[in-house]
Amino acid sequence: MDAFDAATAVTRVGDGAYTADLDPAYGVLGKPNGGYLLAVLARAAATRAVEQGTRHAHCLAASALYVRAPDCGRVDLDVTVHRSGARVSQVRATLSQAGRVAVDAVVSCGRLDRDAEVRLKGPPPPMLPDPASCERVEAGGPQGEGVSIMDRVELRLDPATTGFRRGEVTTEAEVRGWLRLADGRAPDPLSLLFCLDALPPATFPIGSSGWVPTIQLSAYVHALPADGWLMARQVARTVAGGLVDEVCELWDQDGRVVAQATQLAMVRFA
Repeated sequence: MDAFDAATAVTRVGDGAYTADLDPAYGVLGKPNGGYLLAVLARAAATRAVEQGTRHAHCLAASALYVRAPDCGRVDLDVTVHRSGARVSQVRATLSQAGRVAVDAVVSCGRLDRDAEVRLKGPPPPMLPDPASCERVEAGGPQGEGVSIMDRVELRLDPATTGFRRGEVTTEAEVRGWLRLADGRAPDPLSLLFCLDALPPATFPIGSSGWVPTIQLSAYVHALPADGWLMARQVARTVAGGLVDEVCELWDQDGRVVAQATQLAMVRFA
């Protein structure tokens, strides 16, 4: 079992009840990353859907409310299948710790087909320098203190969007670049959920400070990704009242949009 599969593993402990052990390596300043938490919930949801006799092993869509940030370590997962259809199972999954709900999600599970007909491809990928010419983002500190998820994902940002790393401030709220899991694991629908929340906030280029805690995150998975690098673009659309809405899109090596996410998060400026 590779690092990501181990970190998102769930153990059945009852009818619709599971546990997971949240890995601090997938954290930001000691708290689990939001995309990582969504991947854990989606795994539990798909596991439950399959247990009930469906072939719906893939997350097609998920929307999560981040009620409070759990600590790394053991959490409890409660999963209810609201409906199982021929193509989609609609599932609710909650992640709790010490009896308190931390994340509440609804997940649509189905089965993606690599050979499915594509009538509209979606927007083209961003024009990026090759990965070797982009800036590698390092972890920035030990687990519990830094952005340790950067030890689990290899992220290389387009230098045109990294002026914030040199103290520059612009009017373009966008970051873009290449990413893949650091251990070489091929991307799949579950890991795409993590990757959708692995980029630095798009507000860094316009001068925001600190990390950006997620309030709500909605994600769509469109296709089984090809092996190799993913191309990513994250843009802040509105920043007002201490809140930001961001859109992240991922393309695979074949130039297909494989996943997208929108999130509402808190943001501050020094």
